[in-house]
Amino acid sequence: MDNVIVITGASRGIGAATARLAAREGYRICINYVSDDQAAQRVLAEVRELGAEAIAVKADVSVEDEIIQLFQRVDAELGPVTALVNNAGTIGQKSPLEQMSEFRLLKLMKTNVVGPMLCSKHALLRMSTRHGGQGGSIVNVSSVAARLGSPNEYVDYAASKGALDTFTLGLAKEVADQGVRVNGVRPGYIFTDFHALSGDPHRVSKLESSIPMGRGGQAEEVAEAIIWLLSDKASYSTGSFIDLGGGR
Repeated sequence: MDNVIVITGASRGIGAATARLAAREGYRICINYVSDDQAAQRVLAEVRELGAEAIAVKADVSVEDEIIQLFQRVDAELGPVTALVNNAGTIGQKSPLEQMSEFRLLKLMKTNVVGPMLCSKHALLRMSTRHGGQGGSIVNVSSVAARLGSPNEYVDYAASKGALDTFTLGLAKEVADQGVRVNGVRPGYIFTDFHALSGDPHRVSKLESSIPMGRGGQAEEVAEAIIWLLSDKASYSTGSFIDLGGGR
């Protein structure tokens, strides 16, 4: 069976690192992104240079119509999906709850919670043996914030990742007898440009002294965990999490 992977939010950071590693592991790759055409094309060129068959698909994965079109392109150009990485996410500016607007909260929950649920739905329609599929694997990219709560910074983001963790556990049990495994990774303090979205691009460097391992992590370290969970090496793992927060 050919391994066909969809990675949401794959034009940067952890998603891009996962795409590069997937290329080395022989996957056919769909690089999903929402806005940065140039960044997506750079990652596409990199994975193709590594020998992978790959496409880049622009789609907002918090909108079901766009998700449907995304998977239809994957069906037509790569084949039925066997692996899904729900990596796309967003975060707001650092602030206490009383300064957060309804618009911010709804936008964040739609992207960080509803989006992975909808993407998983359409992946399962292809992967699940109940629907005639050959099985597959889903990895949800959560955050150590789900455990820590992120007080006075972004409790909304932490809550969204807590919801994603609960979804991971529930879906894993729901589809375990359908040939599909569902696991999660919880990265934290990783050197990516994601922190710029919260208005604190140097956050990891500033916090390194409080991390038990004494350093921030790299996107490639998270990608290794993701690809392992997707692989047959993790064949008896479902509903589990790998924390990648340097000991926090």
